Amino acid sequence: MALDWLIGTNLPQFWKNYLTHFEKDENQEVHKRYVVFDMETSGLNWKDDVILSIGAIGVNDNAIEIGDFFEIFIKQEKFNSHSVAFSSVVKDDDEKFVEAEAIIQFLNFIKDATLVSHNINLDLEMINQALKRLELGRLKNTFMDTNALFQRWQHHVQDTQVSLDEVCDALKIKKSDRLTASGNAYTTALVFLKLKSKLGI
Repeated sequence: MALDWLIGTNLPQFWKNYLTHFEKDENQEVHKRYVVFDMETSGLNWKDDVILSIGAIGVNDNAIEIGDFFEIFIKQEKFNSHSVAFSSVVKDDDEKFVEAEAIIQFLNFIKDATLVSHNINLDLEMINQALKRLELGRLKNTFMDTNALFQRWQHHVQDTQVSLDEVCDALKIKKSDRLTASGNAYTTALVFLKLKSKLGI
């Protein structure tokens, strides 16, 4: 079973595999991969709320890699209004996974990539709480926040909160499917590339 390690002393193989991606020689030149991601959650409290879905897309060499794509929907055991509203945008034939399997697949996808999201702190904590429920450590990836990048470009104070829609308007980026995590991830990737170019990153 996938969760056998919970009653044993050994770390699961998927976690060992994930950690090996961070054991590189510091002098080794590494190709930079970014993973831009977004998630739908049952609320904004990372201690009590849960992940409903995750969407992610890879960015390499200043271009979105359409084939480097991840999307997963998570089975819900608790009833709440957000879950019901979210279910209206999920197709009946979309396969849903238990949280543990979703996290395993997400780690296998991201590997050691730099993670990018808009107002990323909540998303990171939601993932870390899911890992904690599996009695594992926290994410090891470096990360970037498109909100923080936007504030840097606009010369605003760092803790200013601006919505993804507002950033798209300021950068004249067309907003695509904003009802799903994968749609938000794609839009955020467009924002990231534009800010990356403007800031010379």
